[in-house]
Amino acid sequence: MHLRPKESLHRPPVSVLFHWLCKQRSTIIYHHYRAELSEEVEHVAEHLEPVEEGEMDDDQEDTSSAILPVLDSESGTSSPSVRFSKTCLKNVFSVILLFIYLLLMAVAVFLVYQTITDFREKLKHPVMSVSYKEVPLYDAPGIALYPGKAQLLSCKHHYYDHIPPLINPGQPGEIECTTQRINYTDPFTNQTMKHALIVQGPRDVKKRELVFLQFHLNETDQDFSAINYLLFSSFQDFLSSPDKTEFMKDCESSYSSWKFSGGFRTWVKMSLVKTKEEDGRETVEFKQETSVVNYIDQRHQPASDQLFFVVFEWKDPFIQKVQAIVTANPWNMIALLCGIFLALFKAADFAKLSVKWMIKIRKRHLKRSQAMNHIS
Repeated sequence: MHLRPKESLHRPPVSVLFHWLCKQRSTIIYHHYRAELSEEVEHVAEHLEPVEEGEMDDDQEDTSSAILPVLDSESGTSSPSVRFSKTCLKNVFSVILLFIYLLLMAVAVFLVYQTITDFREKLKHPVMSVSYKEVPLYDAPGIALYPGKAQLLSCKHHYYDHIPPLINPGQPGEIECTTQRINYTDPFTNQTMKHALIVQGPRDVKKRELVFLQFHLNETDQDFSAINYLLFSSFQDFLSSPDKTEFMKDCESSYSSWKFSGGFRTWVKMSLVKTKEEDGRETVEFKQETSVVNYIDQRHQPASDQLFFVVFEWKDPFIQKVQAIVTANPWNMIALLCGIFLALFKAADFAKLSVKWMIKIRKRHLKRSQAMNHIS
């Protein structure tokens, strides 16, 4: 029986020794290539353009993370492709957000244009505001009558819409009104002489004061018989006017005239409208409602003999005031424009940052490509 020496029992097999030598050789080669790759990366980083400190750190981190997995064959993961997909997704979202903010900027510009246009339109077309003021007494209006050949038979003030029965119609009666006659030339032709009878109108609207006038026309050469009249705001202004002729010319130029016919009782209910113009002037206008009642003439007179009856009364105690109001508020428009411009600046700032971020990502990708090409 052959026995091995004692020391041969502790000698390692050749295969184990060979495996250990191969492993040591792989480790040396791995560290050698890693050192060379680190030197290459540093060399490429020195030759690239200077960037910011934060960006350099990110680039080094991304470069090392992009290169080392290639050398690490044991991981078996596809981290570069995952990182590329995330970067692509970020770029897509950034572009989408950029277009959204550009759309918002376009909407903001349209709102600015629309706001300015609406403000100008409201300045050109003010809204008419109507208010009512209640008064116990009116200023006595002036009633200018142009009877022509007709004769004033009576003029009286009555109250509470009550007119007593006529006594001796067609005959001269009592004239209890304040009247004044005036002659002036027609303001439109400056040739025709006009004869006006000015009568003081009713004042007390609470007591429903009215003025009742009766005229008589014996003969006429016209086919239709009527008496013209016009109303102006204040009888007292007429009395205190130094030039009554010019005053009546101005009234005839400013106020409308109406008519009442013979053989009827015409009941005129007046209302006053004051309008404030844009230049601050206040104009006065009369509105009236008329009702006509046929007069049954029981006298035995020729058909050419006619009687005229007219009643003037205030409709209600409310003066209508009309004023043009500009609904466009400049402060509201300024506040809206400030908000829109602030949104524009914020959107522009975001778009600027988004563009910078996309350029940064593009540069980082180019650096990776250059480093990989240089190493390869």
